[in-house]
Amino acid sequence: MNCPYCGSQESRVIDSRSLDEVVRRRRKCLACNARFTTYERIQPHDIFVIKKDGRREEFSRDKLLLGIRKACEKRPLPTGAIDKFVDTIEAELYKVGKSEVPSSYIGDLVMEGLRKLDHIAYIRFASVYREFADIGALKQEVDSLAVRRELIPANQLPLPSSEAVNPLVGRKRR
Repeated sequence: MNCPYCGSQESRVIDSRSLDEVVRRRRKCLACNARFTTYERIQPHDIFVIKKDGRREEFSRDKLLLGIRKACEKRPLPTGAIDKFVDTIEAELYKVGKSEVPSSYIGDLVMEGLRKLDHIAYIRFASVYREFADIGALKQEVDSLAVRRELIPANQLPLPSSEAVNPLVGRKRR
């Protein structure tokens, strides 16, 4: 294990804890005395993702986490919610038991989870994933979320009504 501060390969494990399917280890670098944390997880088998163009790419948890974090950027989400969400998706992929999974399946899992987690993050992800052709398609997706008001997570504000967004709609001109 390389020290993230000085790059030395000499470190000592200070503390080790098991968290669900992950082992958390606190380490101390023997060269610079800096402390850092590592996480170890069991990887049952390799999963390959079949892309839209037919290419096969090894599944990368970090790539999935990066995309979801980008969609959730600057959103009021509880600490650890994104990591827990990625853990859920990864567990679902391994539960399927296949060595190859289409990227559309992973995208659908992310879309479904983000819809429940945060509507703004869902729209951000959907705008990239679904490649909306025009603003009308995007508006239709936002309207479908507004119709499902019972699914609004407790930690976020409801989507505004069309009257609140455009107060001039429905008014007569003078």
